[in-house]
Amino acid sequence: MNIDTMEKRKQQKRESFKRLINLGLTAICIGLEVGLFAYYWMFHFRLVLAETMGKFWFKRNLLEVAIYGVVLFLLSTMYGGMRLGYLKNVELIFSQIFATLMANVFIYGEISVMASRLFVPHVFLLMSIAQTMVVIIYINIANWIYRRIFPPRKLLLIHGDRPTERTRSKFETRKDKYIITRAVHAGKGFQAVSDMILDTYARGECNAVLIGDISVQERTPLIKFCYGHSIRVYLLPKITDVILMGAEELHVFDSPMLLTREYSLSVEQRFIKRAIDIVCALILLVLASPFMLVTAILIKLYDGGPVLYRQVRCTLNQREFYILKFRSMRTDAEKDGVARLASKKDSRITPVGKVIRKCRIDELPQLVNILKGDMSFIGPRPERPEIIAQYLEVMPEFAYRMKVKAGLAGFAQVYGKYNTTPYDKLKLDLTYIENYSVLLDVKLMLLTLKILFWPDSTEGIEGEQITALREERKKKQMEQGGEDEE
Repeated sequence: MNIDTMEKRKQQKRESFKRLINLGLTAICIGLEVGLFAYYWMFHFRLVLAETMGKFWFKRNLLEVAIYGVVLFLLSTMYGGMRLGYLKNVELIFSQIFATLMANVFIYGEISVMASRLFVPHVFLLMSIAQTMVVIIYINIANWIYRRIFPPRKLLLIHGDRPTERTRSKFETRKDKYIITRAVHAGKGFQAVSDMILDTYARGECNAVLIGDISVQERTPLIKFCYGHSIRVYLLPKITDVILMGAEELHVFDSPMLLTREYSLSVEQRFIKRAIDIVCALILLVLASPFMLVTAILIKLYDGGPVLYRQVRCTLNQREFYILKFRSMRTDAEKDGVARLASKKDSRITPVGKVIRKCRIDELPQLVNILKGDMSFIGPRPERPEIIAQYLEVMPEFAYRMKVKAGLAGFAQVYGKYNTTPYDKLKLDLTYIENYSVLLDVKLMLLTLKILFWPDSTEGIEGEQITALREERKKKQMEQGGEDEE
C-alpha cells in the first residue's frame, strides 16, 4: 500500500502554504511595530533632533525607519518572536515584547548619540507601551487565526518497553500543536508497524510519526520507510544522535564521512572564549558592584550570617573548585549533610534569598570564578561531586558534559527549565558542546537576558525529586541499566 503521489504533492503545498501564512502573520506584527516607530520618528524624535542636527531629508528618515525594522526583525528572530505556531501564546507574546524592548533600547542609544545627549525617555516609554499593546492584541488574534487554519498535528507514537507516560505528558503540554492519537509497540515487528503507519495515515487518524524509546536497529528501517513515503517523523534523540549532530562532514573518499573530534574546542576557540570571558566579567563586575554591595548588606542585616556561600563544584575534566554565590538559604540549610537542590516553596530559602534568586543576583559573585578561570560565561552548569556521582551511577554519559569548562549559563538553561530532567539537560549541554562556536556563545549570552525574566528559569524542582532525579526512577534505571531514551 502506497500513499498516492498526488497526496504527497498536496502535503507539500500545504506545508509551503503554512510557512507563508506563518511569515505573513509575523510580518504584519513587525510591520505594525515599525509603523508605530515611523509615526513617533516623524512627529517626535525627528523634530527634537532637528534642533541640533538640522532638517532630515526623506531618504534619511526612511533609512532610520529601515534600521529600526532590521534590528527588530533580527531580535525577533533570535528571541523567538517569529515562531508563531511553535511557541505557546504567552511565550510568543513575551518573546516579541522582549525583542521590541531590546530594539527600543538599541535605537534609543543610537538617537542619544546622534543628539549628543540622553534623549527624552518619556516619548520612548509611550511608544514602547503602544507597541506592547499592539503585540498582545495582534498575537492573540494571529494565533487564533493560525490555529483555525492549521489544527494540531496528529501523531502515531512508536514506543518500546518503557512506560510512555513521560513522553505523553510532554506532548500534553502542547495540545495546540501535537496530539498523540494512536500508539504502537515496536516489538510487533517492522511489517505490522509500517502497515499501521500507512493505515492510520490513509484514514486521517495520524499525519506524522513520533519515534520514542526504541533501539537503533528497530528505528532505522522505520525512518527509511517514512522518508520513502514522505511521512513526517519526529524523533526523540539518543546521546549518540546528539553527538553526531555536531560531527564534521568530510569528503576525503568517494563517500561522505563524519568526524567527531577527540577535543571539544580548538586552540583559537579557547583563546577567544577566554578573552571574551575576561572582558565581559570585568565590565559586569564594575556595572553590578552597586547591586552586589546592597545585596551583601541586606544578607548580613537579615541574620548576621556569612554573605557569600562557597561550595565545591566540578568544571572541565571534573576538576573541583569553590563556586561563589550570595547566600540565599539559612546557614543550617544542609545540616544533615545531604546534598539536595532547592524545591518549590523551599522553607530553607530566606526572604532576601527569594528576591535575589528570582532576579539571579545570587549568581553575580561567580564573575570572580570566571576571572579566575574556573568557569566561563557559557557552558554546562557546574554540579557538586556527590550529585555527579549519583548521576553517573544511572547514566555514565553524564561525564561528557565536563568536556568543556562549566558556565554561568548554558544551552540547558536557555532551552530547558530549572526542573528539566538531568538526562534532557545532558542532551542540551551536549548539543552546545558539539556545535560550539563563538557566535553561538554570543547568541546564548543575549538569550540569557530573556530567561532572566521568565518564571520557569528560576522555579525549583518538585518536592518529591531528589537532586532533580526521582529516586524511584533512579532505582528503576539501575535495575534496567543503559540509557534512559524516553
